[in-house]
Amino acid sequence: MLTSIRLSVALTLLVGIAFGQPPRGPLVVSPQVNPDKSVTFRYLAPGATDVKLSAQFEKTPLAMTKDAQGIWSVTTQPVKPDIYPYSFQVDGVTVMDPANVAFFPNERFKASLVDIPGDTPLIHALQDVPHGSVNYDYYPSMAGTTGSLVVYTPPGYDKNSTTKYPVFYLISGTTDTEETFFKVGRTNLILDNLIAQGKAKPMIIVMPYGNIAARIAEQKGGTKPADPTVRDGADAVKRANDFGDDLTGNVMPYVEKNYRTIPNKDSRAIGGFSRGGGQTLRTAFGNLDKFAWVCSYSSYLSPQEMDGNFSQIGGNPDNTNKQLKLLWVSVGSDDFLYKGTVEFMDYLKAKKVAYKSLVTNGGHTWMNVKTYVANTAPLLFR
Repeated sequence: MLTSIRLSVALTLLVGIAFGQPPRGPLVVSPQVNPDKSVTFRYLAPGATDVKLSAQFEKTPLAMTKDAQGIWSVTTQPVKPDIYPYSFQVDGVTVMDPANVAFFPNERFKASLVDIPGDTPLIHALQDVPHGSVNYDYYPSMAGTTGSLVVYTPPGYDKNSTTKYPVFYLISGTTDTEETFFKVGRTNLILDNLIAQGKAKPMIIVMPYGNIAARIAEQKGGTKPADPTVRDGADAVKRANDFGDDLTGNVMPYVEKNYRTIPNKDSRAIGGFSRGGGQTLRTAFGNLDKFAWVCSYSSYLSPQEMDGNFSQIGGNPDNTNKQLKLLWVSVGSDDFLYKGTVEFMDYLKAKKVAYKSLVTNGGHTWMNVKTYVANTAPLLFR
């Protein structure tokens, strides 16, 4: 009898719990990559009156239609295989895709990511090769703050306890975070694949957060400062110099203490995208004793800044060419920084400073950044 009472009470509780739960909406699958490389996007919003898809592979937002369950959907035309950011505009408000765990790490805009695979694996695709590790590290930084890093170690790093490796410091752009080269640029998979193919040397890649002023404000209870309005203005240059001081004074000592690095200039590379490219050039040109490999992705320094702050680069090209084993400059033909980047390349050419360049199609995108990383990594530390 006692057992029967217990069973009755248990069933009553389960029924009460079941009825106490809010009703679940219909299952939403989004994004759905179709066999022809078209993509179906879905968003559950029964109360919305207007939903659009905004995707980097579309010139204008695409209108979505609502079904009887309140699910809005749209299917695109076939899309060139790559990784693209996208979001939904719901009654004028931009939101990420709640059905998708892949997102674009960024301080400002909120976007999800869709990965459209190629018929043969792309260089950033997960392939059946040995894989390195990705670690999250924290280090003592400027003004008593704690800085954050994402660090890639190559395949075999944990097994070969005596092997030391060169280091590639890789810096994201304005409003990006230390995760962007990892989660959007897929730098870890690009290096895994290149190393497996024998095209790149095993290396450590250190991805720092580039907005020192924002981090200090956040950790000190202040207000995050607006981004500089002039790319080579006094504020932008000061912030870039602060970043360079943090990288050389705090990040590098931390990395060289906690990872098995080869601590000399010939085994250090530095590269960056957009603002990170400007930070790269300023840090490298101000520290030719620390870096021998320099990669500028969609970025430049003006001739005025070069002559004013780094006159030794063009003033003594023989020494510059001796110091730098690689100076790489790349940009997309539709990039809003194309004109300034070409002017920078013309300046280097006129000053007889050796450099390698790549001009691709497309704009200021992470699709291009992946191409630049895949082209420069095989050149490093040779």
